[in-house]
Amino acid sequence: MWLTLFYSCTGGAALLYALYRWLIPTAVQYHGGLALLWHDMIVERMLDTLTQSTRPQRLLHAVQKNATRGDPRSVVKAIDNFCRQKEWAMNVGDEKGCILDSVVSEVNPVTVLELGTYCGYSTVRIASLLPPRAKIITLEFNPDYAKIARQVIAWAGLEDKIQVVEGPSGEWIPKMKEQFGVKTFDLVFLDHWKDRYLPDTKLLEDCGLLRKGSILLADNVICPGTPDYLEYVRNSPRYKSQYFKSHLEYTKAEDGLEKSVFLG
Repeated sequence: MWLTLFYSCTGGAALLYALYRWLIPTAVQYHGGLALLWHDMIVERMLDTLTQSTRPQRLLHAVQKNATRGDPRSVVKAIDNFCRQKEWAMNVGDEKGCILDSVVSEVNPVTVLELGTYCGYSTVRIASLLPPRAKIITLEFNPDYAKIARQVIAWAGLEDKIQVVEGPSGEWIPKMKEQFGVKTFDLVFLDHWKDRYLPDTKLLEDCGLLRKGSILLADNVICPGTPDYLEYVRNSPRYKSQYFKSHLEYTKAEDGLEKSVFLG
């Protein structure tokens, strides 16, 4: 009897682990909405409870354990490995990250604004490609995320190139010129709350922070999606816009980046 109970419990535990580790992730990887629900709601909350830590804290631990201090690319690789092998996280990811890298290299910006820091993954990718004396200002609403991002950025050795600013983008954008001495931004990377893409873009215009030739690069325009933003940049005579098809970070669900050149 006890042996039967033991085997039943062991078999049940093995089945649950298989469901959690392989079967459900495989089933949801082609559907963006289900993937976000599973990874960003169910799994994250479960692991937070079990480990008494947060996903950003676990990501930081992976960086400190596996990345070489002062080597930005090893930091990026450590995060990608963590997200593919251990636990999904809402970075731009390795696949779309290559598109981000190519745009940064093409633009060669001196002034960069990032909206949405999270744990600093894309911040590190961008900053590692910037020319000397270039600077990136990254805005993060969540102070807990900003705290982790600063440690990830420090591990990458990029503190001199990056200014992490905490608070709502709608409050900080109008203060950019006064607080940071910025005239205009060469590149703006949008990766924060999706319902803020359009109002923050218009705010950047109104505040005179975009010049002719400034680039807006927006992540997650398909999943979760930013239909109002896409309608605006694709139909406004002030922009020339191009879509780069890709996948939602660390899945097979369609997503992409929208690159929009400000025409003045």
